[in-house]
Amino acid sequence: MQLINTKKDLKTYLEGLSESTSVGLVPTMGALHSGHISLVERAVRENHVTIVSIFVNPTQFNNQEDLEKYPNTLEADISLLSSVTENLLIFAPSAAEMYSDKISSKSYNFEGLEHVMEGEFRPGHFDGVGTIVEKLLRLVSPHRAYFGEKDFQQLQIIKKLVRITDIDVEIVGCPIVREPNGLAMSSRNERLSKDQRKEAGFIYQTLKAAKKEFGTKSADYVMDWVRKEFETHPDLKLEYIKIADVDQLQAVTTKNNSQEYRAFIAVYIGDVRLIDNIAL
Repeated sequence: MQLINTKKDLKTYLEGLSESTSVGLVPTMGALHSGHISLVERAVRENHVTIVSIFVNPTQFNNQEDLEKYPNTLEADISLLSSVTENLLIFAPSAAEMYSDKISSKSYNFEGLEHVMEGEFRPGHFDGVGTIVEKLLRLVSPHRAYFGEKDFQQLQIIKKLVRITDIDVEIVGCPIVREPNGLAMSSRNERLSKDQRKEAGFIYQTLKAAKKEFGTKSADYVMDWVRKEFETHPDLKLEYIKIADVDQLQAVTTKNNSQEYRAFIAVYIGDVRLIDNIAL
């Protein structure tokens, strides 16, 4: 296993690979958990070389306090990755290394994908995501890049990003990995107390029930039902519940049997913000 901190050293490593070597990239912000490991394991299976980037990207945080509280666990992350395979390269640059002179994001037009749900509540977030993902894809030039479906909106935006920037890479979406109580695995879960972590299992329980309701009820009915359910759990503050098509992420008005839908949710428990989604 190699640890590289500079773009120059990464470029040197990549130039040493043969043209027939397939490269998989798993971009992360560290504080790794089993969800990340599932991405890494798939990348290892499907490529000759796997690169895991660990970089807490400042431009995708619209809340400075959230950035400051984000876990920084590089040593533990390296240890966890080494338990998967030693045939990995870890790229862990500083913000100055990635952004050079000015830490700022580009402005993208994701054709409306960036304005709903997370984009509505986190202004500029997806410009930051797009900026760092584009930088990583251009730097590594991987054959495949792996992202989890927990951040499904982000996954769709990254697919759009590679189309509008004409970057030749396959974007691979991977299933959500959950804790025993159904809570979607997230680095932010580490900030929850034991009781909060247990309580947060209600998020997925409600999504599963909403999926069942959606079989016979309208989207508006299901979203109202979810809001009422959260009113019975005062420790969980519902920020939004949205039901949208999976392609354009537009809110459902009338259900179409030929269209796939997902329910998307964001919830605060204390000062920790959690997101999740489920296919309907």
